[in-house]
Amino acid sequence: MRSDISTAPATVVPVPRPDPRFPAQGQVEERTLVFEGFAYHCRIVRQDSPPGDPLVLLGGSSQNRYAWLRHEKLLSASGTIVTVDLPGYGDADSLPASYGLDFLAACVHHMMQELDVRRANVIGSCFGGAIALRYVQQYPDLVAKLGLVGMTLAIPEDYAAAVPRWEHMLARGDRAQIATELVERFMSPPGTGPVHKHQAVSRLLYGQFMAQSEDDINKSVEHNSRLMRHDWYRDQPVPEVPILVCTGEFDTLCTPAMGRGVAAALPAAAFTTIKHADHLAPVERIPEFCDLITRFCTGRPLTGLPYINDIERPGRTVQPCSGLPSQVAGGQDAD
Repeated sequence: MRSDISTAPATVVPVPRPDPRFPAQGQVEERTLVFEGFAYHCRIVRQDSPPGDPLVLLGGSSQNRYAWLRHEKLLSASGTIVTVDLPGYGDADSLPASYGLDFLAACVHHMMQELDVRRANVIGSCFGGAIALRYVQQYPDLVAKLGLVGMTLAIPEDYAAAVPRWEHMLARGDRAQIATELVERFMSPPGTGPVHKHQAVSRLLYGQFMAQSEDDINKSVEHNSRLMRHDWYRDQPVPEVPILVCTGEFDTLCTPAMGRGVAAALPAAAFTTIKHADHLAPVERIPEFCDLITRFCTGRPLTGLPYINDIERPGRTVQPCSGLPSQVAGGQDAD
């Protein structure tokens, strides 16, 4: 529900332990914040001696702030980690579809201000990538590095065409069928290529969809409507900060070609694919994904890593970025 600003100040709440198998590496704080009347929640894992700017993770529409629990320890070398349930997602207040990416990017900015984060490395996955890109466009001085995972410049046509059918399924209560279709949409079909933990992640995804509460379903309906009502990508200036675009090599939802197109539209952007993974690469290959993000955020080389394919530079030539090799315009990096 919508919360009243006067009665819902920023608060520190007891830290839940959704899964004790994955203890955080650092000091954990949970905060409830309110932006324009909507309550939302963020989780901060602080490091005693962070090596650089905080790492802000913006997940996809089905990921809440606890979706990153398994990643936290592996990402701790990147610095302080911030995950968030923005309005309309996770445990946050519901958000009408009339609110789009501009509002969500402004909410991220509000969170940064409340946490006194002056600059951050921002990593966005899938829908979180669209928010991250809008954020860096609107607040260019507040982003140190930008990572986009499973991102595209336009919502895939087959996904957009399926949205009305999914809404009818939800209205009929046909949860099993829509869960099956969503798994098929997000996961690569059999025969596409060898994907690590494909069956396990498919079962996990199906179980999550089937376990959704009525509130979760209502939020999903609003989310899909939001996708159709607002612009996904806006051709506006992006600061020349280090940018990494990546996805799984067998991603059939936001294909490598789509990701390459994103990188081509951004200054100084590098592009690569994670081997033996599809759209759910951050879940299928957690150690490898975390190593890639940590290296990117801390300025370590990305060349020669066994779990990714070649680093490409499909965009225009600019000065080399820290932690990324020098580039050849319009092609792959020179050896």
